[in-house]
Amino acid sequence: MARIIAANSNSYHGYSIWQAIDGIRRAGYRYIELTATKGWTEHVFPDMPFETLLQIKDALADAGLTPVSMSGHCNLMDTARIGDFVKNIRLAAFFGCRYIVSSIGEAHLADRAVATHAEVAAHIAALVPQLEQHQLMLVLETHGHAHGTGEVLAQIVRLVNHPRVKINYDTANVIFYGDVDPAQDLAACVGDVAYLHLKDKGGERTVWDFPALGQGKVDFPRIFELLNAAGNESPFSVEIEFTQAGAGDVHAVDEAMRVSAEYLKSQGFTL
Repeated sequence: MARIIAANSNSYHGYSIWQAIDGIRRAGYRYIELTATKGWTEHVFPDMPFETLLQIKDALADAGLTPVSMSGHCNLMDTARIGDFVKNIRLAAFFGCRYIVSSIGEAHLADRAVATHAEVAAHIAALVPQLEQHQLMLVLETHGHAHGTGEVLAQIVRLVNHPRVKINYDTANVIFYGDVDPAQDLAACVGDVAYLHLKDKGGERTVWDFPALGQGKVDFPRIFELLNAAGNESPFSVEIEFTQAGAGDVHAVDEAMRVSAEYLKSQGFTL
């Protein structure tokens, strides 16, 4: 199956971008989602020295990894953070990304304010000129209790009504936050999905447990079948967040990335 399959550098939360690049390369991926989430995983960030950003760009090229997307999470409803997000848009363009990922309300920060769909859509629509200038698509992640399902995000995306604003469907977040079956929920919004975080879910629903692909309870074959039936060829980004105890060490992350790559190959995909 011809589809871009990236490895999400956030899987290496707590480890360096250099370790992420090395592990992702050795697992056989050819694409990467870079993470620029303030206060969480800052593998790349606008305040880094330009020389460091150039070194990262060169290291990616040397590893044969193409940056397809950037996780640039900000609270898009917090006007004080919009400037930060615009910087992330520019940083994503610097790395040649095609997509920038954000949740609507940043779960890693204190502000969890809930707004109406119309208010959210208006805030997001204001970003469209920046997205057009830098040739990026903003994909809104299923994340948080207010926006944790694709069905909810589809309502917002349809209000924005612009081809540069679509959904990033996270297959485990919709269970953890939204308490829905991923395949059933995806069916309600598949036409609005332009990017997917492939993430598995282990343990009880509300337990932080996101293992390597194929090691949890997400019915990925059903999801792949639904996408194929809809003609949706959106890129995949493999994300592994382990448990609250973390991966243990970087070698465990490397192994989980390798296992996930092998799982996708077993499903007929080519990295």
